[in-house]
Amino acid sequence: MTSSRNNAEKTRGRPFEKGNPGRPEGARNKATLAAQVLLDGEAENITRKAVELALKGDTTALRLCLERICPPRKERPVQLDIPVTDTSKGMVGAMSAIIAAVASGEIMPGEGQSLAALIDTQRRAAETEEIERRVVALERSAARK
Repeated sequence: MTSSRNNAEKTRGRPFEKGNPGRPEGARNKATLAAQVLLDGEAENITRKAVELALKGDTTALRLCLERICPPRKERPVQLDIPVTDTSKGMVGAMSAIIAAVASGEIMPGEGQSLAALIDTQRRAAETEEIERRVVALERSAARK
């Protein structure tokens, strides 16, 4: 069998035939399905047992219960007065406000970095708009000559 892929003979298993997309999206493997069948109807008992173990001092069960009750927060809303602007002077002011908020502990450094990235995206969009405006003006000027 010849293949157009490099090192096809070294590939573990057989590659999919052309047009075969492989496992359908969302399909689960047999082990997952078997585990789900075994656990169906037992969730309440298993949860109760985990809570009992946690209350008896099992630190792993305690951690598991706490992670379910109060999962780690990925993000939080940030309340910060940032001037809404499309000028470079205003964007410098917004960046200064973000840096000051991080420095004072009002927001976390990661939150400040995310906000700064938004301001930078806004800056690039304003730059692109300004460049486009200048190109149009130059083209009009060149067309008149």
